[in-house]
Amino acid sequence: MKIRLLLVDDHQVVRSGLRMLLGGESDVEIVGEAGTAKEALEAAPKLRPNIVLMDIGLPDMSGIEATSEIKRLYPEIAVVALTIHEDEEYFFKMLEVGANGYVPKRAAPEELLTAIRAAAAGEVYLYPSLAKLLVKDFLAQERTSGEAAGLDGLTDREQEVLKYLA
Repeated sequence: MKIRLLLVDDHQVVRSGLRMLLGGESDVEIVGEAGTAKEALEAAPKLRPNIVLMDIGLPDMSGIEATSEIKRLYPEIAVVALTIHEDEEYFFKMLEVGANGYVPKRAAPEELLTAIRAAAAGEVYLYPSLAKLLVKDFLAQERTSGEAAGLDGLTDREQEVLKYLA
């Protein structure tokens, strides 16, 4: 089965580059593009993608808000963030709203394909340097709590992501 992909980025040149990069993959079909969150939310039910490749910096609403809305309306659709943002604030917010992957735009094409395929298989993919942030945050919570709380201090989503990292 082909992975049906919706590209969401406000830069046409980025969408065109992604189309060229991913369009040649035998297991990927690009079903559409959107330059705004509104366009993505309108396209999702019509195009029925398996994966939405989501930029965070969109002009009408953030990719975080758009991801939250897509996951609320269409929980079967996986969302992979492809963004310039590599700081904890955006990373953790995307995970909290249900993103299935997080890849910086500086990543190698193979990393992006790995993330897309992992999300299509129901897994969570985190770029290695960002996965370290998650582990670091977990360990900091452990030290701060003063006791070995195990996974109890993590949200359900954080526990799910850690399970995939392990």
